[in-house]
Amino acid sequence: MNQIIIDKRYCGPPNSGNGGYVCGRLARHIPGAAEVTLRAPPPLDKPLDAAATADGTWELRDGASVVATARATSVELARLETASFEEACAAELLTPVKPHEHPLPTCFVCGPARAKGDGLRIFAGQLGRHSQNAVLAASWTPDPTLAAEDGLVADEFLWSALDCPTGYACNYNQESDSFDKAPLLLGRMSARIEARPRPGDRCVITAWPTGRDGRKRTAEAAAHDEAGKLLAVARATWIAVERDVQLGRGS
Repeated sequence: MNQIIIDKRYCGPPNSGNGGYVCGRLARHIPGAAEVTLRAPPPLDKPLDAAATADGTWELRDGASVVATARATSVELARLETASFEEACAAELLTPVKPHEHPLPTCFVCGPARAKGDGLRIFAGQLGRHSQNAVLAASWTPDPTLAAEDGLVADEFLWSALDCPTGYACNYNQESDSFDKAPLLLGRMSARIEARPRPGDRCVITAWPTGRDGRKRTAEAAAHDEAGKLLAVARATWIAVERDVQLGRGS
């Protein structure tokens, strides 16, 4: 039995953990690529129990309630999208989620209200060279506070960086070639980490939608360093919810 505490710094909605960060924390217990399913809003500043089950999966528990489950998986994407650091910076200016309209302004990953060095401030926007097949990109230069003991960026922050861009991608509507503003929550995320950058390295995040099925929306993402070396890939499933549910006020 291990304990995990999701510090309030790592919130997504105001009163629960950022999905990618929480997935990454639980995925530490899975060798190689992992799939994490979020089953309840992860509470902040509260000891949670991480424990292995008989079938080799891991559970994150809040008392008797299961917050998330993790298992080993394979993450092979059908395609990989890339962008230069300059293209990613330009794409950020086209982010569909404008700061004054942001639904979760204090989100650790994409919240515009978070100060530089506190939040990741990853603001994915559409790459100008694409049409009718949205690919989003954002720049990311990891802060020194994200380093693990070995000096490289900790795994959970790569998971975090790949999280919100997939949410942005899931709000792209191919039929109208535009972005909607449906409230979404991360339901499941799978990631494979190839290499971890150092704080201060200039990185590029790309994300693209892969499908919709009712309330479920799927997307994929990749992280590269400035030289184009692959750092990590991810698949994500997001769920369209009511605004009160997104904010933790309903069920």
